[in-house]
Amino acid sequence: MRAIVAETLESLASYAEREVPEPEAGPGQVLIRVAACGVGYVDSLVALGRYQVKPPLPHVPGQEVAGVVAALGEGVTGLAVGQRVTAMAGRGFAELAVAPAPMVWPIPDRLPFAEAAALPLNYLTALHGLKDRARLTAGETLLVLGAAGGVGSAAVQLGKALGAKVVAAASAADKRDFALAQGADAVIDTAQDGWRDRLKAACGGKGPDVVFDPVCGPLFELAFRSLHWRGRHLVVGFVGGPIPALPANLTLMKGAALIGVDVRQHILFDGREVPGQMAELLAMAADGRIRPAVGTVHDFADFGAALNAAISGQGCGKAVLLVGGEGLA
Repeated sequence: MRAIVAETLESLASYAEREVPEPEAGPGQVLIRVAACGVGYVDSLVALGRYQVKPPLPHVPGQEVAGVVAALGEGVTGLAVGQRVTAMAGRGFAELAVAPAPMVWPIPDRLPFAEAAALPLNYLTALHGLKDRARLTAGETLLVLGAAGGVGSAAVQLGKALGAKVVAAASAADKRDFALAQGADAVIDTAQDGWRDRLKAACGGKGPDVVFDPVCGPLFELAFRSLHWRGRHLVVGFVGGPIPALPANLTLMKGAALIGVDVRQHILFDGREVPGQMAELLAMAADGRIRPAVGTVHDFADFGAALNAAISGQGCGKAVLLVGGEGLA
């Protein structure tokens, strides 16, 4: 089968398309013929050896795929060969990928493979952050930083689905327009001068109740200082440069909480919760309450462009690599 493989993690130039042996589904595993693979910021970091956990070599990128079930390992029930699914499966930049059966979910007929591949990690991160960690409730105000990115756009959509007023922050006009298209009630730029006043106006005269922050850049402290009483600031990622610090007295003055959201460890330590959360997300996708925000879509041969798009922070939505494509059967 075709796969994108690197023997070192020195640069994206280390990766090339190769013919490799086809994997097989072992006990408790599902073999998936890949139609599309989601490409996120972390995928690019891992591919370059810059993530906190380095992969074994040779490395095939990709953590989340959509496609059809090609084979079932011993003991797997509830799935069928030929079924359309999405999955958290390593080595997704390949025509076939293997996933543990609990991390494979049937997808609704209305959901294209590209959208299904863009759903698992971003939307699970946003749902875990907003519901489990922040306890966001209907009627509260949610500020989403980096709102046009893959996980930011997921937070915008889920915030609306959970009944919050959503204020989306983004650096450029096209990104703010994109956030509005995802359902944001209001948008705000990221210029620091006067930003807190503009945020207060966008929030209806008070600060946000919850901040969803995958950037943790120059607006980090300003956003925390703007929180309403008993606000919650979710630390989701660090794409905004050097990791910022926060004066501890601010948490006391605001009665506020600074809360970490790490989906990798959520899956590791709270894995029993993930199937139910994914079922909730796919139900929302089935009835149209969310629609995974796909950004740039790349052919298999353009895998380098997909990884660059994911790490650049310049695009909107989530990059997707087409492997077998939407016509896969």
